[in-house]
Amino acid sequence: MTRILVVDDDPQILRALRINLRAREYEVDVADDGRSALRTAAAHPPDLVVLDLGLPDMDGADVIRGLRGWSSVPIIVLSGRAEGTDKVGALDAGADDYVTKPFGVDELLARVRAVTRRAHPQDAESSTARIGRYTIDLSDHTVTPAAFRLTPTEWQLLEQLVRNPGKLITQRHLLHEIWGPRYSTETNYLRQYMARLRRKLEDDPTRPRHLLTEPGMGYRFQP
Repeated sequence: MTRILVVDDDPQILRALRINLRAREYEVDVADDGRSALRTAAAHPPDLVVLDLGLPDMDGADVIRGLRGWSSVPIIVLSGRAEGTDKVGALDAGADDYVTKPFGVDELLARVRAVTRRAHPQDAESSTARIGRYTIDLSDHTVTPAAFRLTPTEWQLLEQLVRNPGKLITQRHLLHEIWGPRYSTETNYLRQYMARLRRKLEDDPTRPRHLLTEPGMGYRFQP
């Protein structure tokens, strides 16, 4: 059974999430501050953490860094902070996704399913993905049907996204991994290459279903 640690100082949110997650057969631990969260995670290692940033004793980003010191557990931030700097800061600290309050339970549950699938991928499926009518095989760099070719840079960008289905990948991370540290602010590169990928792969490039933009933060591959 998947164990989820929910960290929030709002008792109503803790109660609502505990009820909804347990109804879907998740095992749930709760904590109402950062220190309790770190102690609970150490005593009962979770498979996923849902974390508020505005905790009474420490900032949620510090909790993320504390967890990342010894664990690669997926972390979904659930926060009322809607500023782009807060979102990017949490993602750069090691969070896997970010949901803004007020939130819909169905959306949060969908994010939970997405990050748990990514954390436990099927080996046979991890190198292939479907985008529209195309099958992408990352192991041998092929697109079926072979209607076009992708450049090496397009393959690098696509691989970063496809190997992390459902995860929000920050602009800074993509630029660092593909072009190098000197290009960490050249977001226009990403816009141009994402536009090229959408023109080639999406059924309607103006309304993409799989290669999604999170404005001001980064990009996401939605299977």
